[in-house]
Amino acid sequence: MTRLLGLTGSIGMGKSTTAQMFADAGVPVWDADATVHDLYNGGGAVGAIEDLLPDAIIDGAVSRDVLKARITADPTILTKIEAIVHPLVAASRAKFLEVHPIGLVVFDIPLLFETRADAWLDKVVVVTAPAAIQRARVLDRGTMSEEQFGMILSKQMPDAEKRARANYIIETVTMDGTRAAVHKLIAELRDTTHA
Repeated sequence: MTRLLGLTGSIGMGKSTTAQMFADAGVPVWDADATVHDLYNGGGAVGAIEDLLPDAIIDGAVSRDVLKARITADPTILTKIEAIVHPLVAASRAKFLEVHPIGLVVFDIPLLFETRADAWLDKVVVVTAPAAIQRARVLDRGTMSEEQFGMILSKQMPDAEKRARANYIIETVTMDGTRAAVHKLIAELRDTTHA
């Protein structure tokens, strides 16, 4: 029996670190962001996006900066891009499940609830941290301004709502605490998988 565990959390909550902890513990992890990255960098999305937006292809790869600019100028383009990318992402996910047909598998999906992925997952774990820690993590990266951070937060489902919809919550305040929570959850889910 396979247990499909969704992993999500808002920006700066420690989702990628937590996903790596699952992987380090031997749990197969499918990463939605990495899948899209591959599709855009010489993968299956390049040709179709080139047909739609020829100027978005630079050196054989999709330029996210050009996509963002085009979507900002014409929001209807986003729907067309999603119509190209979503089936390719679904195919990648299906292939991943073919390779890992038994046991616990994790699906790392940033916009899990927003894309209604919880409908096909068995359980969902939300990673969370206090707002001050979240803000410090994001701004300490030095890759975005306070304004950009606020804009991303405004587009994501609020942390409180994610936590309310979660089956499990992992606090990511400390590395040791997070790792312990991950190992505890794996043990619990593996017990129910074999039951």
